[in-house]
Amino acid sequence: MDRRTFISSVTLGLLAAPLAAEAQQADKVWRIGMLGYTLPTSDMVGPEPRHPIANTFVRGLRDLGWVYGQHFVTEPRGAEGKVDRFPSLIAELIGAKVDLIVAVAPSQRAVKEATSTIPVVMPGSNDPVGAGFVKSLSRPGTNFTGLTWSVPETLIPKRLELLKQLVPTASPVAVLWDRSFPLVWEAAEAAARQHRWRLLSLPVQDIGDLEEAFRAATKARAGALLAGAALVLDPYPQRVVALAAKHRLPAVYGQRFFTEAGGLMSYATDLADIYRRAATFVDKIMKGAKPADLPVEQPTKFELVINLKTAKALGLTIPQSLLLRADQVIE
Repeated sequence: MDRRTFISSVTLGLLAAPLAAEAQQADKVWRIGMLGYTLPTSDMVGPEPRHPIANTFVRGLRDLGWVYGQHFVTEPRGAEGKVDRFPSLIAELIGAKVDLIVAVAPSQRAVKEATSTIPVVMPGSNDPVGAGFVKSLSRPGTNFTGLTWSVPETLIPKRLELLKQLVPTASPVAVLWDRSFPLVWEAAEAAARQHRWRLLSLPVQDIGDLEEAFRAATKARAGALLAGAALVLDPYPQRVVALAAKHRLPAVYGQRFFTEAGGLMSYATDLADIYRRAATFVDKIMKGAKPADLPVEQPTKFELVINLKTAKALGLTIPQSLLLRADQVIE
């Protein structure tokens, strides 16, 4: 081979390599593992999942040009509110050779322990840097990326302010918080010091602690409740709401599904928006980006939901200023 032929061959090879890589990406059918916390697997299956949030994620990928069955399929696993199921569910996903995992917040520790190579997209995480999932929000440097919730230092004071607007004389305000996530109580304490509010600490470890916590709130004559123990409470919205009604405690919650279940009020990140944005991270990874290079994003949309029927049952009048700010009013 003469010099000119050799150079031509190398040049053609270099030009062909990215084209071959692109063709391989185009032909690939991605297997996307999806981990749900409160959901059963059956609500997350297929191109049109029954659960609206899972549906939002799959639809987000479709809106970005990916066709279910042609470009990607999902491997959903729902823990049905049982955190201890995640290690076995994750092992199933790894056994199914998924290319990527969309990992709900309660599953992320178990995912980190199971794999350091499979790309992981977080549709919300409480403290990904502190938990060691990423090295920093701007440069994750690991197999994790995605979105973080707004930190408790932002959301908890806001929920307390809304509660005090609705029930200004409430003192103390009971705060339900998860012993494994003390940042909630710390954020509440900091806000209370600033505004000279009186709080009652109600730490819980599992759902079995809940009735005793409500009895303690009643004994202390708490005037309102901030339900901040998401990991413990999220699988049981009807039970939590029923206890708040039984003890006649006006309550603010961290997810809208509590208000839809009959709770008084919720102020939270917009979950549908979070999962739409999670789809954009998956899109970038399927196009060749590395999680380590994709900055973790914070939420930009929040929603205030108020249940007027519950307010009436508690004998409360919602101030017009709150009604005007609400994203949804349930009547």
